[in-house]
Amino acid sequence: MMTLGYLVPEFPGQTHAFFWREIGAIEDEGVAVRLYSTRRPVPGSCPHAFGPEAAARTTYVFPPGGRALLHLALHPLRTLRSVAYVAGLSETPWRERLKLMALVPSAAQLVDDARGHGVSHLHIHSCANAAHLGALASILGGLPYSLTLHGDLPVYGVDHAAKMRKAKFVAAVTRPLAEQIAGVSPSTDAPVIWMGVDCDRFTPVSRSRNAVFTVATVARLNPMKGHVFALQALAQLRDQGIRIDYLIAGEGPDRAAIEAEIDRLALRGQVRMLGSLDEDKVLDLLQGIDALLLTSFGQGEAAPVTVMEAMACGLPVICSRIGGTPDMINDGVDGYLVDQRDVAAIADRLRRLLNDADLAEQIGVKARETALALFDRRRNARLLLDRIRAS
Repeated sequence: MMTLGYLVPEFPGQTHAFFWREIGAIEDEGVAVRLYSTRRPVPGSCPHAFGPEAAARTTYVFPPGGRALLHLALHPLRTLRSVAYVAGLSETPWRERLKLMALVPSAAQLVDDARGHGVSHLHIHSCANAAHLGALASILGGLPYSLTLHGDLPVYGVDHAAKMRKAKFVAAVTRPLAEQIAGVSPSTDAPVIWMGVDCDRFTPVSRSRNAVFTVATVARLNPMKGHVFALQALAQLRDQGIRIDYLIAGEGPDRAAIEAEIDRLALRGQVRMLGSLDEDKVLDLLQGIDALLLTSFGQGEAAPVTVMEAMACGLPVICSRIGGTPDMINDGVDGYLVDQRDVAAIADRLRRLLNDADLAEQIGVKARETALALFDRRRNARLLLDRIRAS
């Protein structure tokens, strides 16, 4: 049986449900998975039921232990090469390079554990500093590695060519991200592999539309998620005599700003803040609303998993044109795409769905078809494993 090393930074966390789904799908294919992470997440940061099991299964490589230091002492030439790798990161300031030297013993710990558990390949779900761990593990122990890029490269730091140089491949969760990889590392194999959704759990349910049309956003409370534009669209409709209720699920640093905007727009009677929800409660939420909103802007958004989940549940989605969303949604067919920050367009699409129940149902049916064809977790886990085996 093949044993795959699988590394996610600060795992498990609030947004890591799709990693857990992929791990399960990989194991269903008969591959053993050894979980790694950089450091333990802050207690309470994972609201999902799988959190305790995931944390118990995960080996954290920071801080490193004595075996890592012994590994470095026993392999002085490889240790020097790893130090030279960090010192040669020309796009990284010297002060940051000195901090990155702490990755060398962590990489040694990773290599030592991987050898002890028969890990034949390491896949890393990040192109930030965790990608440097992969490069260092390759130098220190010849451990083959691959990466997945989940957002725009500038969000993940610099020196991407160095991170990717020895990677067997760098998967991208959208086509635009694959093009970014080609721009910094033209020789790198960059397949597009979506993150997966459990389409057997996230399914449509037969029910009547809510008495008050109800929409939701499921996302971290981060400024780039664009909650304020959704709120402004609701206020615009309210001023036209149209009421739509809005549920906001998630937690994060922008909570106070969102609540201030709710008060400024006098929307307290229409908006509820739900906080972080575990996967079961997210499913309940999606199966009880009439549409999903995701009005993100800027960089960092790639292939939003909440959009995949909503489409799998047969919901019409109104989503910004950002990252890979134009590859996920056929505008007007299985969802709606709007320009970033376009409050009038958000309000218009909400009005269309509210006023035409048949149209909303038709879009939801098409959304489910798209989710089954593109986003199913088993399909995408097989694509990832095929690439790993071929490498």
